[in-house]
Amino acid sequence: MRQLSSADRWMASADNALRTLLGHHAAARPMPQPVSLPHAAEGTPPALEPGERALSAALMRVNHVGEVCAQALYASQALGSRDPALRAHFDAAAREETDHLAWTEARLSALGGRTSWLNPLWYAGSFAIGLVAARRGDAASLGFVVETERQVEQHLASHLERLPAADRASRAVVEQMRADEARHAQEAEDAGAAVLPAPARWAMRAVARVMTATAYRL
Repeated sequence: MRQLSSADRWMASADNALRTLLGHHAAARPMPQPVSLPHAAEGTPPALEPGERALSAALMRVNHVGEVCAQALYASQALGSRDPALRAHFDAAAREETDHLAWTEARLSALGGRTSWLNPLWYAGSFAIGLVAARRGDAASLGFVVETERQVEQHLASHLERLPAADRASRAVVEQMRADEARHAQEAEDAGAAVLPAPARWAMRAVARVMTATAYRL
């Protein structure tokens, strides 16, 4: 198989950005479903109150933004790595994150919600951060993945506490996403991730708080 040139990989990254921001996403895996739903025998899941529906939509919009950022991060880190095996690792993780993108889009649609108006900004910022991480070397880049995925895992756990109990469909999606993110972090650790210095971890948490607070509303 022909090795892609630097120009080829930049073009592929541009294509990924357009598909992430403008395309319709199809998941390779079936959308997670609740183990059981009240009134399942009648085929009528419990209705959400308007306030519950609005809360679920806002939380799923935040989760969708997280998946937009994940696409950008993995694309830029693959672009910045000189190791073909590590590039393949990032590409595979990005494909799995596409499932999350499709699932959160589907839940937003079902809830009557919308994606963030600032998705192009989130993508561009995350792409730049991923490139910086990649330029610091593969171990640091993998360490960035570990810290990112650990923070996302905690963030998803907090959403499980906040999502309405009746919205079991969203909860099933978030639970599967959390399991996947934990696995991605472990895989990055196993691949030789370096531990990021504390100031870098604090800065990442601060940026994440700003992003989530803004995406919740916009």
